[in-house]
Amino acid sequence: MTERRLVEVGRLGAAHGVRGWLRVQSFTDPPQRLFEWKLWRLQAGDKPGAWQEVKLLEARPQGNGWIARLEGVEERDAASRLTGQMILVEREQLPPAEGREHYRDDLVGFEVKNVEGALLGVVDHFVDTPGNAVMVIKGAREHWVPVTKQHLRSVDPVARAIEVDWPENF
Repeated sequence: MTERRLVEVGRLGAAHGVRGWLRVQSFTDPPQRLFEWKLWRLQAGDKPGAWQEVKLLEARPQGNGWIARLEGVEERDAASRLTGQMILVEREQLPPAEGREHYRDDLVGFEVKNVEGALLGVVDHFVDTPGNAVMVIKGAREHWVPVTKQHLRSVDPVARAIEVDWPENF
């Protein structure tokens, strides 16, 4: 049996009000795409592999973000216990990437070389910063490369390789 590949598409924030609503951070584009999935797998960051499935009952915009109500979560304390949980979906449920778009999760493990041909290492993970996402590359040393048109030159999914405009000794 093949293990299902789960991808983080959002994260639960603080409880909102007293009736079990939660703030939600969406990592999808557009953000409301997150609410197209009616079954979410929730996982605490400190418990990899251990997840629970919950049903999304409703969601709506709130201020500059979103709030959601989940089945079985009817009061503030229950909602508070879910704060910080990752919202996961099966990779197969995501629409295909188009053009120069790629899912970050698909790029983890890709070999990264700079435009001079120097091997920087492999993609370990991504970090979101206020300006843009950053690709964390682990090799002989760690490189934090901004995921921008200026720095990310090409991605070859077949060769599992990425070319970046980034100095080897930076």
